[in-house]
Amino acid sequence: MKKRVVNRERVDFLKMDYERGFIQFCGYEAVHAEWGRFQARVQIHEHHRQQDGFIHAGVMATMADHTAGYSAFTTVPASMQILTIEFKINFLRPAFGSILLCSAQVIREGKQVIVSESEVYDVREDAEVLVAKAMVTLMAVPKEKLTAK
Repeated sequence: MKKRVVNRERVDFLKMDYERGFIQFCGYEAVHAEWGRFQARVQIHEHHRQQDGFIHAGVMATMADHTAGYSAFTTVPASMQILTIEFKINFLRPAFGSILLCSAQVIREGKQVIVSESEVYDVREDAEVLVAKAMVTLMAVPKEKLTAK
């Protein structure tokens, strides 16, 4: 089977687009993009932590959802937008390190409905520990059909 490729211009756009709005406020950074895959990271600061010092579950859930969405974005034309329909996340253990890494990949590529999974890793000194795994269902929608009204 022929490997599909995302052109450099599209990769650059998706990496820049990933970091806008609320995601920029959170501090997430796009690391890598290729067909059906997207990776991101965030340097952890005190505002990412909850009352007990662990990284907040909302930080991990947002990262898992958003990164899965961009893995789906790599598989659709530039005329499409991606919206989350549903996601489920399992928190496997508390995260407390200095960086979170998220890797997402498309596991079911459809014309309209796409399913991706995300894995979130906590970087602790010299180890990367899997702390959360999410299953995300997304929908590809033509840009012209979307309005924020």
